Amino acid sequence: MSRLYLVRHGHAAASWDDDLDPGLDDVGRSQAQRLAEALPGALPIVVSPLRRARETALPLERHFGVSARVDGRVGEIATPDGIGLAGRGTWLRDLMGRRWSDLGNELQLWRQAVLDALAELAGDTVVVTHYIAINVAVGASTGDDRVVHLQPANASVTVIDS
Repeated sequence: MSRLYLVRHGHAAASWDDDLDPGLDDVGRSQAQRLAEALPGALPIVVSPLRRARETALPLERHFGVSARVDGRVGEIATPDGIGLAGRGTWLRDLMGRRWSDLGNELQLWRQAVLDALAELAGDTVVVTHYIAINVAVGASTGDDRVVHLQPANASVTVIDS
């Protein structure tokens, strides 16, 4: 049995509708450091390519003595073309109240890519990712079709045994 430690990135320096790729703020950096000290060591790390996830993974890499592998499939859900930065928050809030089975093909493909990336992991692994991606994994493992059914806090760890 493999254990996945799904880590939501630390607190970002800007919100989802203010910056496409913010890094961590001081709170987020502190959260990431505490996280590194709390997780079991020497595990492989897979990380989203976005700054807030990469910066959350840095203390883990130093603490474990390993380099994280970047995988875009565990990145943030992509905003559809034409939404723009200002419309991202409204779009995301609407999406969070929906079910995957009611969404279009592009979002279904993104969801499946997240699941494929996680299914390919062999052995216990830390995955530093994002709110919706964690919901995808837990929803698939529990048969819950809602886009959001849990609210992982920044720098929280959701454990899935597979």
